[in-house]
Amino acid sequence: MSTVAVVILNYNGEHFLRQFLPAVIEYSNEAEIIVADNASTDQSITILTKEFPTVRLIQLKNNFGFCGGYNRALQEVNADYYVLLNSDVEVTALWLQPVVQFLDNNLNVAAVQPKIKSFHNKEYFEYAGAAGGFIDSLGYPFCRGRIFDELEKDLGQYNDTKEIFWATGACMVVRSKLYHQLGGLDEDFFAHMEEIDLCWRLKRQGHSIYYVGDSTVYHVGGGTLAKVNPKKTYLNFRNGLSLLIKNLTFSALLWKLPFRVMLDYVAALRFLLTGQGKHAWAIVCAHGDVFFVKLGSTLSKRTSSHNPRLTGIYSGLLIWQHFIEKRKPSI
Repeated sequence: MSTVAVVILNYNGEHFLRQFLPAVIEYSNEAEIIVADNASTDQSITILTKEFPTVRLIQLKNNFGFCGGYNRALQEVNADYYVLLNSDVEVTALWLQPVVQFLDNNLNVAAVQPKIKSFHNKEYFEYAGAAGGFIDSLGYPFCRGRIFDELEKDLGQYNDTKEIFWATGACMVVRSKLYHQLGGLDEDFFAHMEEIDLCWRLKRQGHSIYYVGDSTVYHVGGGTLAKVNPKKTYLNFRNGLSLLIKNLTFSALLWKLPFRVMLDYVAALRFLLTGQGKHAWAIVCAHGDVFFVKLGSTLSKRTSSHNPRLTGIYSGLLIWQHFIEKRKPSI
C-alpha cells in the first residue's frame, strides 16, 4: 500500500484537537498523522505536545491561511498521498482504506473525497463537499446532496463511486506528486474554493477526480468563518470570479464573466433589501479586488489545457433550475 500522511491544518482550534484528533489517531493506523499549526495563539501547541506526543507537529511562523498553510507544511511531508483534513472532522472506522485503495487501483485519478455528513445532524449531508462537487455552466459550485443551502438526508442514494468535478478541502486525498507539480493551492484564494481551483487545474491536465461513497466522515463546518461573517461572503464572491478568470477558455470567459458579474450584483441587491448591507458591501469589495487589484496576476496564471473537454460540468443553469423551476440537477 502507498504511504499516506493525514495533515490537519490548525489555527486556534484547541477544542477541535481534543474532540476529534483521538479518532484520527485510532482509525488511521496506516498513516502518519501531522498537525500543521498556523501560528495559533491559544493552547494548541501545548495540547499537541503534552496530550498527543505521537502526532508530528509542524509549526508555521505566521497564519498563512488555508492555502499558504498547507503549501508550506506539505513541503515538509514525504508521502505518496496527502490527506487534507479539516480539524473539525470526525473520522470513522475504516474511513481511510477505501479512498487509498481506490487511488492505488486507479492511476489516472488525482484526488478523491469520502462522503461528508453533518456532525450536528448525522442523518444529513454537510455543506462542504456532501457527496461530491460539481459546477454548472456558469461556474457555480454545488454538490450531490447539497444545492446552495439545502441539504439532503442520506438515504443511501449516494452510496456509489462516481467521477466528480471537485473534491472538498474538508477531506481530500490527493497524489502528492501532482499536488506539487501544479504548485499546490493558489495562495491568492487564501481560503474558500481553493480546492475547486486545484481540481479544475488537475482535470485540465487530463486527470480525474472521484467520490468514494464507501468512506464516511462527519464535518462540523463553519469552524473558521461562520456563514454570517461578511468576510466569508467576500471570499466566496471574489474567489468565484477568480476561478472563472483562471480556468475558463477565453471564448467562454467573454460571455460567462459578464453574466456572473450581473448575477453577483443581483445577490448584492438582495442582501441590501434584506437588511444585510455588510454582505452587499462585501460583494462590491470582492469585485473591486478581482478587477482592479488582482486581475493582472490572475490572468498570468492561465495555462494551456491538455483536456479542454472536461467532465463534471453540469450543462444547465443551477440558479434558474433551483429557484425558478424548483428542481435539482440530474447528475
